[in-house]
Amino acid sequence: MIRVNEIKVSLEATNDDILRKTAESLKIPVSKIKSFSIAKKSLDSRKKDNLFFVYSVDVTVDGNEDKILSKCKKANKIQPFVYTVPENKRQSTLRPVVAGFGPGGMFAALTLARAGLRPIVLERGQDVETRTKDINSFWNDKKLNTESNVQFGEGGAGTFSDGKLTTGIKDPLCRQVFLDFVKFGADEDILYSWLPHIGTDKLCKIVKNLREEIISLGGEVRFGCKMTDIIAANGVIHGVTYINEKGETVDLETDALIAAIGHSARDTVEMLYSHGITMMQKPFSVGARIEHPREFIDKAQYGSFAGHPALGAASYKMACHPQGGRGAYTFCMCPGGTVVAAASEEKSVVVNGMSYRARDGKNSNCAVLVGVEPEDFGNEHPLAGFDLQQKIEHTAFVEGGENYSAPAQLVGDFLKNQKSVSLGNIEPTCPTGVKLGDIRTVLPKKVTDILADALVKMGTMLKGFDMPDAVLTAPETRSSSPVRINRDEYYQSVSLRGLYPCGEGAGYAGGIVSSAVDGMRCANAVLSGEYLNWYTTNKD
Repeated sequence: MIRVNEIKVSLEATNDDILRKTAESLKIPVSKIKSFSIAKKSLDSRKKDNLFFVYSVDVTVDGNEDKILSKCKKANKIQPFVYTVPENKRQSTLRPVVAGFGPGGMFAALTLARAGLRPIVLERGQDVETRTKDINSFWNDKKLNTESNVQFGEGGAGTFSDGKLTTGIKDPLCRQVFLDFVKFGADEDILYSWLPHIGTDKLCKIVKNLREEIISLGGEVRFGCKMTDIIAANGVIHGVTYINEKGETVDLETDALIAAIGHSARDTVEMLYSHGITMMQKPFSVGARIEHPREFIDKAQYGSFAGHPALGAASYKMACHPQGGRGAYTFCMCPGGTVVAAASEEKSVVVNGMSYRARDGKNSNCAVLVGVEPEDFGNEHPLAGFDLQQKIEHTAFVEGGENYSAPAQLVGDFLKNQKSVSLGNIEPTCPTGVKLGDIRTVLPKKVTDILADALVKMGTMLKGFDMPDAVLTAPETRSSSPVRINRDEYYQSVSLRGLYPCGEGAGYAGGIVSSAVDGMRCANAVLSGEYLNWYTTNKD
């Protein structure tokens, strides 16, 4: 198979146009191309008056590939991607347990199920249909269910987000994650788009289909089942304890636990710490969501091409380093999306962003975050980062009026260091409402000082980003976990054999794709039998 790169076409180009350009690049007739598929699609928007798409395409040809390649410098030979479930070398008769059913847990369970291991999944939250009702009850009536919310439940925190699939990791397993998402209902364009995203409305269907696949292969997914303890002896895990939907305490025997608990399961991390599981502080980020009119962002990014049906809502990504300060960056940009109330604990406020597949909301938003280092946590305890998060989130609850409204401030007022008392031309979208005031009372001073400088700098990078009427809603504190649960080269805890810390909550991922890949890696480690090799060698 041949991959042809740098096929440049207009925004109006059809597949026939791309095929013709591909043939021209290879210097062969179109009739010689036997098969054709898009490998990558990106947008060149460097010149606002001349936007165009750039494609990489995969083709098979009627002819000698090497001879054809010798005439084209923008093509190379590739091998088609093939994924094979690893061989199961595990000899234990006990079923592996996966705690958590976010991306890490879903793909760990799916991999184990495909290998015939019939995993048991424990998810403290509810199935996606019930979870959606619980979330809407919180957003509409401010009735928070601490076990079924934006953070906890089928699909994890990523389900009620934009469903972005961008990632910085290069693992070949990423491709299988994308293929599985398409298999379970995602649009095929995620396989090649320069900014692939699924959308919350699509994700809700996809996670259900993925769950049904696991069950069809012999696995179980138990909702409303919160892991409350582990059973361990002599440095080896022997089981877990959980509370089921009826409130009953259940012990479940296992010698392999994949802990894909997510970045908000603070109580579960505290439980693991109480058992002496080695963990360490990890940097994370804090900031606020900024909202602009979607049409403004579209015009800023696309110029006169804004609104073109081939483009959709515009995105952006920026970073800067204020002089003498820490870096600030935009994160989880949601074109045509909404700010969402994402609390999982009572008397706390935290926000995130969400978009549907169409990305057709009136505003676009993103987080503007500032790095927080362990030296800012207040002490050296491994869980001190959780304490800082909770302090910020509770302060936000108080400043928001103690009714789950989020503190908000106009950018112009924030830069002048004065309270906001009225909105401008932008209506905030946070479903639990906002209370105008001063977000400097919520966020640490180090964060707000850098945030103020960063907004101005970003306003020079994307003109108008620091417009006075833009709305800042705080706090965004859950972009990643402030803890890493130490593990070895076999993906197992350095403290407890058979425990596999996994995904964002364990400090080894940062998004849907990287979490899913980490879940697959942990499942592969279970399948490898390395635990059994260790146990056989050390049991005496």
